[in-house]
Amino acid sequence: MASAQSQEDQVLEEETSFVRILTLNRPRQLNALSAQMISRLLELFQRYETDSNVKLLILKGKGRAFCAGGDVAAVVRGINEGDWISGAKFFSKEFILNYLMATYTKPQVSILNGIVMGGGAGVSIHGRFRVATENSVCNTALFLVIKVFAMPETALGLFPDIGASYFLSRLPGFFGEYVGLTGARLDGAEMRACGLATHFVPSSRLALLEEALYKVNSSDPAVISAVIDKFSLEPYLKDHSAYHWMDVIDKCFSRRTVEEILSALESESTNRADAWISDAIQSLKKASPTSLKISLRSIREGRLQGVGQCLIREYRMVCHVMMGEVSKDFFEGCRAILLDKDKNPKWKPSKLELVNDNMVDQYFSKINDDRWEDIKLPARSNLPATAIAKL
Repeated sequence: MASAQSQEDQVLEEETSFVRILTLNRPRQLNALSAQMISRLLELFQRYETDSNVKLLILKGKGRAFCAGGDVAAVVRGINEGDWISGAKFFSKEFILNYLMATYTKPQVSILNGIVMGGGAGVSIHGRFRVATENSVCNTALFLVIKVFAMPETALGLFPDIGASYFLSRLPGFFGEYVGLTGARLDGAEMRACGLATHFVPSSRLALLEEALYKVNSSDPAVISAVIDKFSLEPYLKDHSAYHWMDVIDKCFSRRTVEEILSALESESTNRADAWISDAIQSLKKASPTSLKISLRSIREGRLQGVGQCLIREYRMVCHVMMGEVSKDFFEGCRAILLDKDKNPKWKPSKLELVNDNMVDQYFSKINDDRWEDIKLPARSNLPATAIAKL
């Protein structure tokens, strides 16, 4: 349980002369973000920004994950007890943290040496530097190469939130639609290729990289980048990576509707036997139809919006998801994937054609509840260009 650890235990803090190192410390839960962790990170980031002795922040995870997302199972338990407002408060604080990171005036280096999913992307991708590795994990039973990054929300009846409509829409071509809709898992080389990661450092060099970063006495992004560059390399993109087929991804995922995207993929599958295409088709067919439709619209709107606008819109969307007035797929997805773990969710509506435009529109409207109000992001004025141009 999240309450079994204090905020300080869940986020470990170390300091050197001008550097602060924060370690997400819920390894048994793959460092899933609890409400306490989010509050602690928000408190620390706010404090460091006004502390002239702090020049650089390093964020990493303990164990085999950087962060496997937000602790949505805890949110669902609260909602099932009749308290969706507590869930709204969880997401509100998380989104404010995402916005602070996206507009932060000091460099943040996130070391993504492990699984990165959902909310884990929110506390890393918005930062200045994202260091991926090959993510090899060794235990007594097997040697496992982990795909490090995924946005699996559509399989949970949710949608890519935490400002994902901002950064996914800014990936090359329509790769963001591919990642966001299918929940495709990317390895470190793919993250580096598409821009989700700024650097790739072999895990064997991480200790040396961290040692070098601890000695930094500068907030100049060029200085930080030069330090990381000394330990970086350009990784090998595996032959079966979908990123080799950007022409096909753009052809299919540029379509106007989810139905047209799926049809285009099925047409491509008759001409080629690439595993990534069949995996994409299966993922789309297994995902929540409602989630797919609101996710596609969200990413498309994100192309024309700033990160703050994206987070404000996504907050409305996630509150509608928690209220469940259009669809209760979020609760069903969490039941099937996270709680009962039968991996057999029963979506309602069950088919794409049953989710009409009016239903989708509702997710983008204000909430009709006297207890609710739009998220209020903190004022961020006179920011340097480096604080608002992370991607």
